[in-house]
Amino acid sequence: MIIAINICSMSFDKDKLLICGSRPSSFKNLRRVVSAKIISIKGKGDLKMKNVKVILWGLGAMGGGIGKMLTKKTGVDIVGAIDIGDKIGKSLYDVVPGIERGDREDVIVGTPEDVIKEGAADIVVVCTNSFTKDVFDKLVFVMERGINAITSAEEMAYPQAQEPELAKKLDECAKKNGVSVLGTGINPGLIMDLLVVLWTGACESVDHIVSRRVNSLSPFGPAVMEEQGIGMEVAEFEKRKAEGTMAGHVGFAESVGMIAEALGWNLTDFKQDMEPIVTDVDRKSPYGFAAKGQVAGVAMKGWGYVDGEMKIEMDHPQQIEPEQVGIHTGDYVEIKGNPPVNMANTPEIEGGIGTMAMIMNCIPHVINARPGLRTMLDIPVPRAIMGDMRNMIEEDCKLVK
Repeated sequence: MIIAINICSMSFDKDKLLICGSRPSSFKNLRRVVSAKIISIKGKGDLKMKNVKVILWGLGAMGGGIGKMLTKKTGVDIVGAIDIGDKIGKSLYDVVPGIERGDREDVIVGTPEDVIKEGAADIVVVCTNSFTKDVFDKLVFVMERGINAITSAEEMAYPQAQEPELAKKLDECAKKNGVSVLGTGINPGLIMDLLVVLWTGACESVDHIVSRRVNSLSPFGPAVMEEQGIGMEVAEFEKRKAEGTMAGHVGFAESVGMIAEALGWNLTDFKQDMEPIVTDVDRKSPYGFAAKGQVAGVAMKGWGYVDGEMKIEMDHPQQIEPEQVGIHTGDYVEIKGNPPVNMANTPEIEGGIGTMAMIMNCIPHVINARPGLRTMLDIPVPRAIMGDMRNMIEEDCKLVK
């Protein structure tokens, strides 16, 4: 049973009514919403929320993997999918290997213009690029249609660090359209920033931070392989490094900026450097290959300076198939403070699954968040969703019909 009502001409008890749209929190978005629909009725006065509706933009290793995770969860539906090339016009369940359709309605892969329309979904998951400038137009396209966005783009974890003007525009666009946008993943987004911030919560004072992650790049897709120079000759790596076109790990500036903001530190400078990890054996991952003598990864280091003093250190060697050459992965946090903190987790939290899970598990928090550009400092601590995703949506937050 569906009942249409005009919310501009009547009053109601918001504790008993759940309306659908993009976000009713504090009803800030009423300028865009002229009507609402009671979703369904289970007995007298008892309302049941419709499933959270998600669109996937980008069906590579990350986007496709998130899609597979979502199909295993309760209270959420994939209602649209976007990609390029010969994937357009095909079923999502044929395009993404291993994803099970079950009794779900088919989802045909389309273009952004075909799929993303006002009211089409509660959130769009954008997994296409690593850099804010490359994903900016996509996020604006989503938000201008009144839909929340979450992205795996590493720079979007804290875009204020390197793209302050674009960050400001994204924030303005989100607020104008009453939606929220967040960038997150395993790193940046959790291991080398949010986890560090969490541990400082047990400290009276903090003098120095070292965040170290030794990890495998093997689960990541072609875009990451290119950014890390996998399979590149050393001379080409050094040439691109000198030109400033060798990306390496994307996220140090973002992690350092996030930590500094969280602690109230005045970040006055940031520096980073990288060196190639050259393999002495052939290595092959699902999306990359490095022959003996070629680049198999990048050893990155970064430093954050607070009022001229180096306070934050980042250490991040990452490569494909590290176990093949006896490298043990792990995540480490060292805090010099009162009291000191030393955290070690071995082996590493797997980057591929971790990034997919972080994005999926943050979906309800983005829907619930105040409109604007958000970082992991702004939303609740992420946690695994083992129950119905709808139960994590705040009662006064709207879902589309």
